[in-house]
Amino acid sequence: MRGDEFEAAQRAREWFHGLTVPVGVWTVVRLDGRAFSRFTEQHFDKPFDPRFADLMIETARAVLTEFNATYAYTESDEISVVFPPSRSVFARGVEKIVSISAGVASAAFTHAAGLPAHFDSRIWIGAGPDDVVDYFSWRQADAARCALSGWCYWTLRNAGVSRQEATRHLHGTTTAAKNELLFAHGVNFNELPAWQRRGVGLWWSAHEHAGHDPVRGVDVTTTRRRVHVERELPMKDAYRELVNNIVSKGQNHDRVMT
Repeated sequence: MRGDEFEAAQRAREWFHGLTVPVGVWTVVRLDGRAFSRFTEQHFDKPFDPRFADLMIETARAVLTEFNATYAYTESDEISVVFPPSRSVFARGVEKIVSISAGVASAAFTHAAGLPAHFDSRIWIGAGPDDVVDYFSWRQADAARCALSGWCYWTLRNAGVSRQEATRHLHGTTTAAKNELLFAHGVNFNELPAWQRRGVGLWWSAHEHAGHDPVRGVDVTTTRRRVHVERELPMKDAYRELVNNIVSKGQNHDRVMT
């Protein structure tokens, strides 16, 4: 067999190499920490550690910046970033998007934490901005659900209840009952920091920067982009409106650039 034929035969075995995100759809990449339940229990306070939250924010910032995405959202040990249809990231190759995004997140977190950590990645697609808003509303609802359950679980654990007993006690428990459990232990869930209950959003914002042009000898003002980190996200309809505004601006910016 000739060398070129042999190479072609080997490349043909890369079964998923040609898999691409469809043209014209919105793409969300969701990253999750691998085995982070055990990892965070070993290295961070429970149920929420501001140090870990800051590490996740820095990781989200790294992914948002590396891929020039429109919006990033992080809650617990996951990160979601969204691209408009006009953004042809790695020619929409699924292998490239998931492998490089996971690599960037893993490297960024490990560098910031000084501890080895790994992320996996998956792709979600939507037909339009409304689908994107639904997606992020879903993830924020998940953040609230997980935060409530996490606070209940670790409140019981810190009170001396075993892992198995805490899990059994919370199985099938209603939201109201969970809130009552916390209240009985002196915790008002609704008064906890918003970032614990609603997650954190990151997006690009424009800022004016004052400078001096030495050639012309005049003061100048330029507009620069930087990442805005929002730890006090709204919820429900107000959050949906916020996400819709961000993704719409991102889409319009891409149209201008192209």
